[in-house]
Amino acid sequence: MNILHMKYAVEVAKVGSLNKASETLLVATPNISRSIKELEADIGISIFDRTAKGMELTPEGEEFINYAKGILSQIDEVENLYKKGTSKKQKFSISVPRACYISEAFSEFSKSLSNDPAEIFYKETNSQRTIKNILNHDYKLGIIRYAENYDKYFKAMLEEKGLVYEMITEFSYSLIMSADSPLAQKEEITFDDLKGLIEIAHADPYVPSMPLSKVVKEELPDNIDRRIFIFERASQFDLLSNNPETFMWVSPAPDSLLKRYNLVQKKCIDNNKKYKDVLIYKNGYKLTKLDRQFITELCESKRKYL
Repeated sequence: MNILHMKYAVEVAKVGSLNKASETLLVATPNISRSIKELEADIGISIFDRTAKGMELTPEGEEFINYAKGILSQIDEVENLYKKGTSKKQKFSISVPRACYISEAFSEFSKSLSNDPAEIFYKETNSQRTIKNILNHDYKLGIIRYAENYDKYFKAMLEEKGLVYEMITEFSYSLIMSADSPLAQKEEITFDDLKGLIEIAHADPYVPSMPLSKVVKEELPDNIDRRIFIFERASQFDLLSNNPETFMWVSPAPDSLLKRYNLVQKKCIDNNKKYKDVLIYKNGYKLTKLDRQFITELCESKRKYL
């Protein structure tokens, strides 16, 4: 198998067109086309469907490109590792849900970095994108979050995709709101108490093999008729702090953060739903020293706040 042909195929998959790949790679279009046909003949599959819209990956092609990205990434790492005069970089990458205990663990982890050059990537996103990031080799580690009742759907999908999974923690959501909220002084909060208020929502309505409409109905029940969807954490907390009519469901938050934004944290006696945070990575991937350091900080943070 020709590595150069593999590079061409990955670029075509990325841009969706032979002509665009030609411009990026500075290689003539017929040469790229011929190389991909030779690659397909070598491995015995059709990587692309040739359509009027461009080059579209076949199911087998999508699987091949995921493997090819990993192989090319490892080749780059080996080249960089043994080039003369190149110092070894510290590398770490993880996709995670929005969670205070995870971000605090990452802050503590950052203190463990040595003075050597480093490339560290920390991405807050939803479970679907985290899984995609791992499969595409963009990130080495991921943490996904889902409701306990969806456990079998996620485990089946992770096993099918060749992903290792380890549960980090299980918890129920807490409510956070401004200290000036009309609910801030209540001893017990019910679902009925939330009616008329504004929910700051960051739901992740994705469950493998389940209709989106069903998941949305379960994760965003219709007892709340005002929602603001915000996916950036600082903006979420700014809004909570400045608007006493807002509230948000979160994994338990540390007192230091609540104090910083003048927020209070409450339990809702009607909400017994359990959620899981699960660490994932590709089968066969060996955890690095930095990976293990982060996981250690994650466990410490979990014990502290959950």
